[in-house]
Amino acid sequence: MIRLLRYAVLGLLLIAGLFSLMVYSLTWRPEPRETLAVACSAEAPVLTSGQALKVMTWNVQYLAGKRYVFWNDQARGDDEQPTAEDMAFSLDEVARVIRDEQPDVVLLQELDDGAKASGYQRQLKLLQERVADLYPCSTSAFDWKAEFIPLPQVFGSVGRQLATLSRYRIAHAERLQLPQAPGNLISRQFQPKNALLVSYLPLSDGGQLAVLNTHLERATDEQQTLQAQVGAIGKVVDKFESRGTPWLMGGDFNLLPLGQYQRLSAEQRTPYSADSALHLLWDKYPMIPGNAQASGIDRARWLTHYPNDPGLNGPDRTVDYLFHSPRLKRIAARVRQDDTLRISDHLPVIARFLLPAL
Repeated sequence: MIRLLRYAVLGLLLIAGLFSLMVYSLTWRPEPRETLAVACSAEAPVLTSGQALKVMTWNVQYLAGKRYVFWNDQARGDDEQPTAEDMAFSLDEVARVIRDEQPDVVLLQELDDGAKASGYQRQLKLLQERVADLYPCSTSAFDWKAEFIPLPQVFGSVGRQLATLSRYRIAHAERLQLPQAPGNLISRQFQPKNALLVSYLPLSDGGQLAVLNTHLERATDEQQTLQAQVGAIGKVVDKFESRGTPWLMGGDFNLLPLGQYQRLSAEQRTPYSADSALHLLWDKYPMIPGNAQASGIDRARWLTHYPNDPGLNGPDRTVDYLFHSPRLKRIAARVRQDDTLRISDHLPVIARFLLPAL
């Protein structure tokens, strides 16, 4: 009997070891700080102090379009993946909007690379083929990656990226890991690993502009992870500010501005908190759209998110923003809503700045 128990224990240990090895081989563990590859042609111009700079941030929802309610949407639909035809349409539409706006810097979130749900497309490459003449420089960073996710709705690979396209030279870039959502050791390996993609654009006077791109944790009833992520971002931009380095940041923050929580219906409020963790940033730095815009009389113009929910017929909240150093002067800003409602569940936020002069 004792011998049988020993064999049973050894068998369980062997199974546990093999399972751990399998999880390790199928998942991705980024370092806290990683240097990234930058693609940049020699002809890319260098930014000049005091010049104007146009920036766009846009979560393109892995080019899925607006004909679906996915299993992981707040509305909990049945759809698991978009068709190739819908992704092709969205790709053309994203390229059309970018070419029409021609921002100097484009910050994109949720571009798939090697994900089963999007037919293993390399979506950044597909988009670059359509806008290569505008953006000689680019860099990207994964924020979700695994060879296999055992969820029935996925049951395959995931690969999702942040990407930054630039008309101006990018000298170097890095990925900074943000705090992760809590969970057991196994489940955490399969979860998204939200990050900051930081690109450094040299200035002609020898300085540099830091451009940050991010997509934070999905909003849930528990806000600790979002609070920790915003706090970590605050420390990064505080450091740039203390060094005198001008910076700007854009992305999908999954957090509401002041006053919007009260305007949402009870069902739509569920994942949010009335006390937005974004105050850790807006208390110190300019935000676009600002609280007065996003919750004021013209608030409809500043809504950036149109959730995949059959109960909604248009954008109803703001979760995408640009933040910037006070050293940059805002010239103009807007959310492009009129022709983007069917491209993604997020709308592009666009702004023009003046860089600090010598």
